[in-house]
Amino acid sequence: MQGQFKIMINREIVTYTNYDDIPDTFDKIISFNPDYPPSPHSEEDHAFMDTFNDKLQALKGRQK
Repeated sequence: MQGQFKIMINREIVTYTNYDDIPDTFDKIISFNPDYPPSPHSEEDHAFMDTFNDKLQALKGRQK
């Protein structure tokens, strides 16, 4: 998933553009801004966007 994800690691804010590149553990989530598909949205787009909260919750579980 693409977007802008800011993560604090050892008091430094690191920006990732690919969700899969975020390390397994880190100090804190600063921002979570996934890229949304362009409108109009298809059913597949809605299903994809419905995963955003689950991915955010998964990141929260990886915080130290």
